[in-house]
Amino acid sequence: MPHAHPPNPKRISAMFTDESRQITLELRRAEAELSHAREELVRSIHAVESEATRVLDWRAWIQRNPLLFLGSAFALGFFLGRRD
Repeated sequence: MPHAHPPNPKRISAMFTDESRQITLELRRAEAELSHAREELVRSIHAVESEATRVLDWRAWIQRNPLLFLGSAFALGFFLGRRD
C-alpha cells in the first residue's frame, strides 16, 4: 500500500483562496449585469410611459388635427340640436 501524505495546509488554503476569488469575481459580474439590466428596464419603462402619455394626450390630438375635431364637434352639436 502506498503511503499517503497528509494534506498540505498551505496548498489547501491557496485552493480556497483561488476559489473564493473566482466566486467574488462571478458575484461582481452578476451584480454588474443585474445593475445594467435594471437600468435598461428603467429606461424602457420611461420610454413606454412617455409614449403612452403622448398618445393619450387629447390636447395633442386636437392640436395635430384641429379641423377634424372642429368638424366632429359641429356635427355632434348639429345632431344633438335636431333631436325632438
